[in-house]
Amino acid sequence: MPPLSSTAPVAQPARPAPPRRPWRRGLLTAALLALLLGGTYYLRHQVQLNRYARRAWATFTKNGLTGREKTPLLAGYSVHGIDVSSYQGRIDWPEVARNRVRFAFIKASEGATMRDPRFARNWREARKAGVLCGAYHYFLPNRDGKLQADLFAKTVPLAPGDLPPVLDVEAANFHDVAVLRREVARWLRLIEAHYGVRPILYSNHSFYQRHLAGHFDDYPLWLAHYEVERPALPPSKWIIWQHSDEAYVPGIRGVVDFNVFQGNFESLQALRIPAALPKPSR
Repeated sequence: MPPLSSTAPVAQPARPAPPRRPWRRGLLTAALLALLLGGTYYLRHQVQLNRYARRAWATFTKNGLTGREKTPLLAGYSVHGIDVSSYQGRIDWPEVARNRVRFAFIKASEGATMRDPRFARNWREARKAGVLCGAYHYFLPNRDGKLQADLFAKTVPLAPGDLPPVLDVEAANFHDVAVLRREVARWLRLIEAHYGVRPILYSNHSFYQRHLAGHFDDYPLWLAHYEVERPALPPSKWIIWQHSDEAYVPGIRGVVDFNVFQGNFESLQALRIPAALPKPSR
């Protein structure tokens, strides 16, 4: 009987294990870390990022700004205004006035030495167009309050009929809040004595709550608070609300801060610097 043929499988040589690719794990880790950091940054700065994105999109889709763009007026308020500086460039003030802008605060100075290069023209042309005007100073906390008050007083020819002077306090580069408050109080006191009218204090909501609240309650407050339906502070605490820093007003080529006054136009007019009282006759 012939021998049976073997059907057992022939052993195959073991295949080598695929080479490890440690870079894949590193790439995945880096991607997850970038996603986590990016998400954290967005959540912390989403208001600003959304604002920049909308601004870039508006510029891109319109093939450049024309100066005729228009942001709807905020409902529920009858008196609307803007604040401007050299950043807005050359402004067509008659066109601005035709679009229901009733008041404007114009940057005059900053720190102890800087004058806004467009202040004189803006001041002259805005008043000529019939816009109720005031001027503001951007306060630098690392500069002496008296020097800053002197600069503003030398720059701004406020007269009866103008809105009160404004101190813009929001720069956070200081080390001692007590010193900041002392120099802010000095500016306010000196400017009130110089013009004979109580200045307005401007600040954004978070800075005001952290550093100024409870220390300057005798001064009218102009509050900046964006992306909210209404300011977080009660109406009794503020007189002007800067509700947007990315508005479009015909006559201005680019974005501008938009404000509302809490009250009617007659109430705003009542804030103006009064005419000098006649001296009593002897």
